[in-house]
Amino acid sequence: MDLKGIYTADANRYTDSEALYKRCGKSGVLLPKISLGFWHNFGGVDPYERSRAITHYAFDHGITHFDLANNYGPPYGSAEETMGRLMQDDFRPYRDELFIATKAGYDMWEGPYGNWGSRKYLMASLDQSLKRMNLDYVDLFYSHRYDPNTPLEETLQAMVDIVKQGKALYLGISRWPLEALKFADKYLKERDCPLLIFQDRLNMLDRAPQENGTLDYCHENGIGFISFSPLAQGLLTDRYLNGIPSDSRMAKEHFLKHSALTPELMEQLKQWNAEAGERGETLAEMALAWILQQKGVTSVLVGASSTAQLEKNMKCVHAKAF
Repeated sequence: MDLKGIYTADANRYTDSEALYKRCGKSGVLLPKISLGFWHNFGGVDPYERSRAITHYAFDHGITHFDLANNYGPPYGSAEETMGRLMQDDFRPYRDELFIATKAGYDMWEGPYGNWGSRKYLMASLDQSLKRMNLDYVDLFYSHRYDPNTPLEETLQAMVDIVKQGKALYLGISRWPLEALKFADKYLKERDCPLLIFQDRLNMLDRAPQENGTLDYCHENGIGFISFSPLAQGLLTDRYLNGIPSDSRMAKEHFLKHSALTPELMEQLKQWNAEAGERGETLAEMALAWILQQKGVTSVLVGASSTAQLEKNMKCVHAKAF
């Protein structure tokens, strides 16, 4: 950024392309192995200039993929509003270099049409998202969760039509059961809107997508996979190795409960931390590297509350093989 406050991206942001990017399934899309998630730290309660600094650092180092959802904040919608300010202030000249995703599926407004997977909700939600983000289209639109009460054909056809209308370039789904994923894959391929990517939680403590066959299915059928919560809300860092810090999420029982940190888990974390040290890495770096080296994984979504944290997380791209 120059002295006038006008952002100019680093001219060397793509020099590490060979190490940083990975093909998303059998598509033409290359995603950065580390993608920036807006779930936390980019809402209306967070300092805008800090969010701005983090996104500048990310893009300056080749992170082109920003992951949002309609309800990210708090309050709901405010992370997308932050993205809209960033587009207006800094990123408009670089729009074609960015791969911006948003989602709809969780409660967003009052009444029967502000939640789940109906055609009415998905289309209205994306229209609102585009306005908040100052965008004509998103690169990727997700169904944020499986809706057991709406016919899958309705949800999926709405998504197909969103692409046909030019409001999204690619489609993704998040946390759908395997059989529903298979149905979606077939339905979308038959309508020339192949499923680009599947998003789910995968980390060293939660390996459900591997255990239930989801990751194998994605890998075998040309669908990318992106992991969220890769550090298990901070458990897979050095944060809890000596107990529960007073300012931590666990202390506040925010996403993490005290009961989660069992003696057995503490012993496992200390063992992994020792292994990470032998590799010349932190526990967090090793945990991220582990995900990226799993067969079928395209990218890992990381949050960041500072540029220093993002810098540390990005080291996993060059981590040793397991």
